[in-house]
Amino acid sequence: MPSPTAIVIEDEPQIRRFVRGALEAEGWQVHEAGTLRDGLAAAGTRQPDLLVLDLGLPDGDGVNLIRDVRGWSGVPIIVLSARSDEADKIAALDAGADDYLTKPFGTGELLARVRANLRRPRAAAGGEEPEPVFRFGEVEVDRAARLVRRAGAEVHLTPTEYRLLSVLVANAGRVLTQRQLLREVWGPSHGEQSHYLRIYMGHLRQKLEADPAQPRHLLTETAVGYRLVA
Repeated sequence: MPSPTAIVIEDEPQIRRFVRGALEAEGWQVHEAGTLRDGLAAAGTRQPDLLVLDLGLPDGDGVNLIRDVRGWSGVPIIVLSARSDEADKIAALDAGADDYLTKPFGTGELLARVRANLRRPRAAAGGEEPEPVFRFGEVEVDRAARLVRRAGAEVHLTPTEYRLLSVLVANAGRVLTQRQLLREVWGPSHGEQSHYLRIYMGHLRQKLEADPAQPRHLLTETAVGYRLVA
């Protein structure tokens, strides 16, 4: 089986070397780019399994690269940046990034995010659908039968709760902004009504988490959105 391929698009050589070393130790084949232009060219020609991207590139904003890549590829994109402002995180995620790490970060955190995003239920080659049953903790989500079970017992979800859970499952491991979830579940006119999300995420946690007050799978990304961790 060939090694997975990653492209690290980062203008600081020491950070490129750090990320490259961490990924190569896990069996990845890694290519480097120091500019937006070179990174976009590499993404188009090498068809990578992962992009690791800095937002502050010398020849442009990494958010623009995310938008360009999302026009033709669903490859997982993890953003690395010194920017700690929540608006920057939201802009990158809304553009199509899958995850966001703020510098400085450790090897363990980087690799955990990589593994989480590679576990997302993607469509198989040839346009086949991903496996219909998705599991996290004691929960099974059977998308073909539209059934949810916890510890083998069926759990009743309302249509809205099921739609919200389905979006989270389809993007498992990925940070979804509040705006993304609201538009997917309630429609484009509800993009700013975040109180809907708080209520329905609370319902899902009550029904699916062992300890709703300390959730292990349906996680809040403070001031940004939510993530389902398997």
